[in-house]
Amino acid sequence: MSDQLSKARNVLEAHELSKQVSSPEGTLTILSDVSFVVSAGESVAVVGPSGAGKSTLLALLAGLDLPTSGYVVLNDANLSALDEDGRAQLRAESVGFVFQSFHLVPSLNALENVMLPLELAGHKDAREAARSIIGKVGLQERWSHYPAQLSGGEKQRVAIARAFATEPAVLFADEPTGNLDSRTGANIMELMFELNQNSSTTLVLVTHDQGLAERCDRILSLDVGKLVSDTRVAG
Repeated sequence: MSDQLSKARNVLEAHELSKQVSSPEGTLTILSDVSFVVSAGESVAVVGPSGAGKSTLLALLAGLDLPTSGYVVLNDANLSALDEDGRAQLRAESVGFVFQSFHLVPSLNALENVMLPLELAGHKDAREAARSIIGKVGLQERWSHYPAQLSGGEKQRVAIARAFATEPAVLFADEPTGNLDSRTGANIMELMFELNQNSSTTLVLVTHDQGLAERCDRILSLDVGKLVSDTRVAG
């Protein structure tokens, strides 16, 4: 894999990212001078203690927030050079998200939740494409069920199907197994890694689970807002 990655283009670049916010105690530095590049198709884990800046980094990389200094290049676009509408358009075209709290639309059934980003992207055969990926995540018998009728693991499978449906350049996953029991969580991650390996989608995963992190190609370790190590996982 390393030979393939060395030839792959960079799909995500963080250039000297810093993020500061005002507080009653003064200015707080959440991230400080973080830089790295991610190649297309890589899987990258972001680890570190609570308060290290992991979720803030993910928000900056996805263009959900802007850095105080530095910049992000996502799929060849400098996010700081785009306005809010431009960043939203880029996310719609290039980014998928999986969160621990699922974020499914309660009034839509499983199939319709997966169809939603395809329809927003103008996909001509949204229903057919959604049915295909619903099958890949093992929910072909549950497609007509609404989120309230699904278990936590089934909801996360729908969320993963929705995230991969548009074949995004980058999938950001923030503690995707945080609300699941360990067995269900392990099954969900097997599914996510399988979909990652069978597509050209790059996976950026925030996790507290060291075993999960070590299944990725690389581990980025944050501590008090600084990138303290960038390690390629052996094998």
